[in-house]
Amino acid sequence: MKIDFVSDVSCPWCAIGLKSLEAAIEQIGPELDVELHFQPFELNPDMAPGGQDIVEHLTQKYGSSAEQVARNHEGIRQRGAQVGFNFGEGKRTRIYNTFDAHRLLHWAGLEGRQQALKHALLSAYFTEGESPADHEVLARLSQQAGLDAQRARQILASDEYASEVRARQRFYQSQGIHAVPAVIINDRHLIEGGQPVEVFERALRQIAAKTD
Repeated sequence: MKIDFVSDVSCPWCAIGLKSLEAAIEQIGPELDVELHFQPFELNPDMAPGGQDIVEHLTQKYGSSAEQVARNHEGIRQRGAQVGFNFGEGKRTRIYNTFDAHRLLHWAGLEGRQQALKHALLSAYFTEGESPADHEVLARLSQQAGLDAQRARQILASDEYASEVRARQRFYQSQGIHAVPAVIINDRHLIEGGQPVEVFERALRQIAAKTD
């Protein structure tokens, strides 16, 4: 079963959705042979490298008040805890540009380390509050995921994989993906949002049964 997980590393529901999806796959067990690919989506493609204060950003984008932002963050923190993902309290204070992180994820996919890097990126941002736009942070996370940090720095210092990432983004936008996470199974079945484990498990079992 091929699964394309379209997401951004600055999307909290993507962190929740990934943990739920992985838990569903684990619960089904070895009978389900899964090939998981992470596809790029930028929530804020025009964000400056230095980022923006998160309350300011959400107020401008959605008209949210500081109180609403705080309530939403608490709801997200609780949902994350349910699936074993730790949203660090008070850690995530800024929104950042994530294009370079997506370039490294593309490279990590070629090296067979994409899932490890995705987890490292999500934890660094949401648990520790680190910037996914900071090249030294990205190089360190690459090494943590089993990749060559010096090679990561070379990629980040160039525009390597930029055209590939933009092409993948255009493709999924052309397929009607305008919000994430979007989980596409066998290029045909779409599950949207950070769904609970049981929703993913039920969908995966149903699709697997139809495929057999």
